Amino acid sequence: MQHHDRIRAVEWSDEGLKLLDQRLLPRLEQWVLLKDALGVAQAIRDMVVRGAQAIGVTAAYGAVLAARDRYAESPEHWRNAIEEDFRILAESRPTAINLFWALERMKARLAGIEGDPVVALLDEAKRIHAEDVAANYRMGELGAELIEGPCAVLNHCNTGSLATGGFGTALGVIRAAYGAGRINHVFADETRPWLPGARLTAWELVEDNIPVTLIAEGAAATLMRQGRVKWVIVGSDRIAANGDVANKIGTYSLAVAARHHGVKFMVVAPTSTVDMTIATGADIPIEERAEEEVLTLAGTRIAPDAAHAWNPSFDVTPAELIDAIVTEKGVVEAPTLEKMKAMMAG
Repeated sequence: MQHHDRIRAVEWSDEGLKLLDQRLLPRLEQWVLLKDALGVAQAIRDMVVRGAQAIGVTAAYGAVLAARDRYAESPEHWRNAIEEDFRILAESRPTAINLFWALERMKARLAGIEGDPVVALLDEAKRIHAEDVAANYRMGELGAELIEGPCAVLNHCNTGSLATGGFGTALGVIRAAYGAGRINHVFADETRPWLPGARLTAWELVEDNIPVTLIAEGAAATLMRQGRVKWVIVGSDRIAANGDVANKIGTYSLAVAARHHGVKFMVVAPTSTVDMTIATGADIPIEERAEEEVLTLAGTRIAPDAAHAWNPSFDVTPAELIDAIVTEKGVVEAPTLEKMKAMMAG
């Protein structure tokens, strides 16, 4: 399995936080070095890094940079000053709950620190990062066991090493299942408008020598109708208490099409993505991004000047369309509130 796991997109160094710039892949593998919390928040907002867990890990390291700067400025008053950094990091993107979860964990670690907070915070950020990778390996095993293969599957957006601390959620399941001979081919949705399926997922799979065929989202239902995929496997940015799932826009249509064609639908996400404080997907804030992302392609306008665009970044797939939610704590089949509660308590 380790052979299919060579990519990491978030790295801590003595100089600062290094992020593989996901806007430039696959043409260019370029790293961005960030030295302060403001830069980290900007990088999250500008999609240098994306994917719920990768955002959480990145924000945790952002808190370390904040502590380093604030303590250097004032060993007496850094605690008050760092509140502003936490606020700026929290405002970088609204939908992924992992961002807020990671920042809350970092805040909790501040309690009772005497003197320089950097060592303790860096330790916590590294722990968040390592736990994420370990959770992904576990989910990979659990999800792979659900797949009776060998078969082909469909993946939407990017849910791999680039979207997480490493290995991936849905792509982690795909890596594990490919290694176990349960998956023999992956179809990847392009995933408009940022094209992470085309640019990132296809790149990761090619890097790991896993056979991949790219399709436009509009081709997915026909692919299913022809019986060419057995599972749709996706990640999530936030899961409500009843098992409704927010994920990259286009996920809901895949779930509707999958149910119609008898194709199974799997959501793979760690428990840090589950938000038991909200009852249903209707309560999940859905980020709307700039019209330009839809009206242009690689910086070139593709629509008439007078045209407008609607650009929700996520949609909500109701629990009744989901066959399995896989977390590091276990598998919830046909999710309901009761089953989600039991899994979270487990």
